[in-house]
Amino acid sequence: MDAADERNGQEILTILQENIEKLVAQLTECRKENELLKSEVSSLQNILRSFKLPGTEGPTVDATGRSGDGFSYAEKIQVKQKLALILQKIEMELRGEKTRF
Repeated sequence: MDAADERNGQEILTILQENIEKLVAQLTECRKENELLKSEVSSLQNILRSFKLPGTEGPTVDATGRSGDGFSYAEKIQVKQKLALILQKIEMELRGEKTRF
């Protein structure tokens, strides 16, 4: 009976060790993907920070409140706010992914 228990115990340990190795490999892959996503978010943030909406440098406004490029100041602000919101959602998702590990 002891030999059978020992064999079963060794089999269980082998299975557990294999599962741990798989989990470590999966965690490593997730970390690589997380770093890539962080890099992409950082790049998007830099683009957003340096983003100059058309007509923001010396705008010419016509009687309808639109600049020479066809966008009103309010429309430009709205676009910038939407871009900021998208980045915030991406960051929240990344933080959510981080807490799951």
